[in-house]
Amino acid sequence: MSPPKRVPPHTPLVAIFLGSKSDRPELEGAVQLLTELGIAHRVLVASAHRSPERAAELARSAEGSGLRVLIAAAGGAAHLAGVLAAHTNLPVIGVPLASSPLGGIDALYSTVQMPPGIPVATMAVGPWGASNAAILAAQILALSDPALRRKLQRRKAALAEKVERDSRAIESTN
Repeated sequence: MSPPKRVPPHTPLVAIFLGSKSDRPELEGAVQLLTELGIAHRVLVASAHRSPERAAELARSAEGSGLRVLIAAAGGAAHLAGVLAAHTNLPVIGVPLASSPLGGIDALYSTVQMPPGIPVATMAVGPWGASNAAILAAQILALSDPALRRKLQRRKAALAEKVERDSRAIESTN
């Protein structure tokens, strides 16, 4: 496999696809994490059902535009991640959303049950899944970016430090 071609520093490397504009609040944590990590990204709206040609074209042109990872968030039937994955060889990370009366279980099943050959890395339902999607995208990019790898290492160390501080605070009250 040849190394990824160099892209200008402000070219988005991650695209977050929303099935609907109303899904944006669920993905704010992902947007914030990508921003904090200094990862150029863009947010797009494309529906697997209402604009299937748009979704397919965006997926087909993603790699040529410099994107390296796609995150797809959708609720209900949640076919967006699968449609994108069918039209690109870039990694696709699915974030099921709880936007239907079934509370997201339908979206989870739709996103996670991809047929062999069309993988979608599937996160938890909702904002936790969105945040983890951003971290997974960063980890994928960090395979070829040592500076980003160090940022992720520092972030993980800060999480561990917080647990230790919280534990000391609780222990001191016993």
